[in-house]
Amino acid sequence: MPDVRVYSTSQCQYCRLLKAFLDKNGVKYRNIDVGEDIESAKEMVELTGQYAVPVTVVDDEIIVGYDVRRLNELFGETEDKREIDVIILGGGPAGLTAATYIARKMLRCMIITEDIGGQALESWAIENYMGFRIISGSDLMQKFEEQVRNEGIDIEIDRAEKIEEKYGKFVVTTVSEQEFETKSVIIATGVKPRWLGIENEEKYIGHGISICSTCDGPLFRDKIVTIVGGGNYALTTAIEMSSLAKQVNLIVRSKIRADEIYIRQFEGLDNVTTYTNYIVSGLEGDGMLKGITIRKRDTNEEKELETDGLFLAIGHDANTGFVEGFIDLNENGEIITDNNGRTSRKGVFAAGDVTSVESKQVIIASGEGAKAALSAHAFLMNK
Repeated sequence: MPDVRVYSTSQCQYCRLLKAFLDKNGVKYRNIDVGEDIESAKEMVELTGQYAVPVTVVDDEIIVGYDVRRLNELFGETEDKREIDVIILGGGPAGLTAATYIARKMLRCMIITEDIGGQALESWAIENYMGFRIISGSDLMQKFEEQVRNEGIDIEIDRAEKIEEKYGKFVVTTVSEQEFETKSVIIATGVKPRWLGIENEEKYIGHGISICSTCDGPLFRDKIVTIVGGGNYALTTAIEMSSLAKQVNLIVRSKIRADEIYIRQFEGLDNVTTYTNYIVSGLEGDGMLKGITIRKRDTNEEKELETDGLFLAIGHDANTGFVEGFIDLNENGEIITDNNGRTSRKGVFAAGDVTSVESKQVIIASGEGAKAALSAHAFLMNK
């Protein structure tokens, strides 16, 4: 058996998924929590050059992030899977709720997802989900996951790359080149974060740039961090990081557009500096990010800021690239659905943030997932 080490943090959803994948496939590994152990964090950075988790070391090979394709090549199962009644793509609130409803209808169901929890995991405090006064996104999604696993639903840790319709059935191909045949599909793939789109950005991803403070925040304890964005996610990230970092900068393109409850918490922080009407125009550092240049939009005045970490919170785009031309999308790339989750293709349904539903909330995504599942059940019964 290979020697496997996993560098992780306790709140990182991708770390949890990676370990779940290894457990499922019977792979023995040593878990190293770099959020709690500063010396291990230094060891990880020296070994990999990464300020992001998870990092897996398999003998002499270093795997950065949750690399589904490579993990399946090393440890995954290759046997053919049986036909399924409904395949659900995505493991966020919409997908997990849909799976539970499908299972309760005594239909055979599989979830194909890269992460369990989706965007909800980015919320360190949810205060508007019925039944809880306040709960973290990771804790809420863990409850969702427990319920799904209690139903005996198969969860395939992978990502859909293509859907085709053949002879009245659907074939889903994943990035690890697995194929699954099904009678119906529910797409709940959620959204993906936007990037700055500036020079050298890719060079610093994992080397100072992060899109998940919950995952990577502990690695920046007592350092200087910068957050880009002005919405709820940006402010909650700033609030979270203010208790870990020495100094927090917030770069806001125009003005803060967040809920009043977060604005009040944010205004009480004494180690945060806000730069309004600024954009990030440059990145600096030899290997690791050490500083950024910001430019004022109306005067083009530039400032240089020292920073060890840059957290992006500038919005999201729908994860629909793999269904372009297969079902109808709107001008924002979101899946167009009717009031019951039906798409333009019979037998294919969609729910959650990936759709054209205007409000993007956990509770709304969950309800839309239930509706899509009931529509899929009706479709199969009529068929």
